[in-house]
Amino acid sequence: MDDFMMAEDSELWDIICDGPHVPMKKLEETGPLVPKGRREYNDIDRKFVEKNYRVKKILMCGIGPDKYNRVSACDTAKEIWEALQTAHKGTTQVKQSKIGMLTAEYELFRIKDDESIQDMHTRFISIINELHLLGDVIPRNKLVRKILSVLLGSWESKVNAIIEAKDL
Repeated sequence: MDDFMMAEDSELWDIICDGPHVPMKKLEETGPLVPKGRREYNDIDRKFVEKNYRVKKILMCGIGPDKYNRVSACDTAKEIWEALQTAHKGTTQVKQSKIGMLTAEYELFRIKDDESIQDMHTRFISIINELHLLGDVIPRNKLVRKILSVLLGSWESKVNAIIEAKDL
């Protein structure tokens, strides 16, 4: 999502990271700054406010209905982004717990008796992608070895040929 925002306009990512631009004015020469009313916006203010709404629109359009319910009450793009991060990754404790569960699932991964190679591969990639999103990257050579080790005995000759040909 951050790549998408940067490709659209680098200032959009700044709005997510730093929060929205709120046009301000001084009440008096030495007085405090207060938000401007919409009728007091100049062209620059309008440009920044429009970017705030543009970021929100892109984020809302980029999520599914299940996540939309979690962020629909958020007022700013930054709040939406933080809610999505928490929903997706969870807190540090939840993240570590997910990594632990997925690592165990990876280690215990086996092909099912009635499962096709394609279905097994899809299930395997799903586990690997989840781990990658949580920051736990498994090297490609370990992934290949794991796949080769879980194939049924009927694949033994092909596995041996791959291992010898690729010098794993």
